[in-house]
Amino acid sequence: MNVFSHPDFDGHERVLFGHDPESGLKAIIAIHNSNLGPALGGCRMWPYPSEAEALKDVLRLSRGMTYKSALANLPLGGGKAVIIGDPRRDKTPELLHAMGRFIESANGNYITAEDSGTSVPDLKLMAEETSYVAGIMEKPCADGHLRSGDPSPSTAYGVYRGLMSGVEYRLGRTDLAGLKVAIQGVGNVGFRLAKHLHQAGAELWVTDIYRDMVQRCVNELGATAVASDEIYGLDVDVFSPCAMGGILNDETISQLKAKVIAGAANNQLESPHHGAQLRDKGILYAPDYAINSGGIIDVGYERMGNFDPKAVNEHIESIHNTLMEIFSRADHEQQPTHAIADQVARERFAHPDGNLQNA
Repeated sequence: MNVFSHPDFDGHERVLFGHDPESGLKAIIAIHNSNLGPALGGCRMWPYPSEAEALKDVLRLSRGMTYKSALANLPLGGGKAVIIGDPRRDKTPELLHAMGRFIESANGNYITAEDSGTSVPDLKLMAEETSYVAGIMEKPCADGHLRSGDPSPSTAYGVYRGLMSGVEYRLGRTDLAGLKVAIQGVGNVGFRLAKHLHQAGAELWVTDIYRDMVQRCVNELGATAVASDEIYGLDVDVFSPCAMGGILNDETISQLKAKVIAGAANNQLESPHHGAQLRDKGILYAPDYAINSGGIIDVGYERMGNFDPKAVNEHIESIHNTLMEIFSRADHEQQPTHAIADQVARERFAHPDGNLQNA
């Protein structure tokens, strides 16, 4: 595979390829930028149709992590790992141990965490081979109880707060009662987001590649199940992508009726010009790495050794103000929201002496 001339290569510092024949591991680690600190990002396991698709995903995801940490004011760089395989069929303890050894070979330049297709138990197996794992320690809650190291609750809460920002800015309302939301992907983050929205009185339409995930939302949250190709054209207020990236493109944007896009998925825009298309269509887009930064805030505090649940929650709450600033500047400068978010993030990670919080 040609890396340096790849359209998604963005001056990445390191791209590592790992293969372990005995376990069947085929994985890629991409470190995009470490100006602000060590590269931290999740380890995704997915049945990519090709190695080229896996490379594209890890290059884009690692870049997004650099921007995400910078925009969230964290002293961390951006990296990502992907394992090629079906997490429901191909995952074994041997494969996860091999992944841990692969992460260790990066010598601390990359720190992994949970992502699509991996879980806290998976990461604990990796941690038997490397210390460069985050999101596995039990953490205190505000009520004094302990919870799992899984950052999904923080990601989901941040997306929920960001979605409220978009609704307030675009629709002029601060309550969600009766709000119509279509959610694409109801895994760890998407389901928790759906629960927040249900509790706030929103009406939900959901889809997922796994039917049991959809049925859980129907049974527990009263959601309406729809086919994967129907989710885009629903007459709803908010479209919330919480699955894979690249789903905002020429074909899907033409179908959208929602006025706000606010979801947890990374790299939602297939190409930067699709952000401009959304603006031209009057759709407010909450840039993915701005709205879904709750998880990296969570594991960032854990990794830096000062996990205070109150401070973490306040930091996640700041996603609201960040997005409102992006929305306002985008309107003032007549630019797509993703372009403004990119501009702010680049200013921060290009000049690491800026005002970053010591998470």
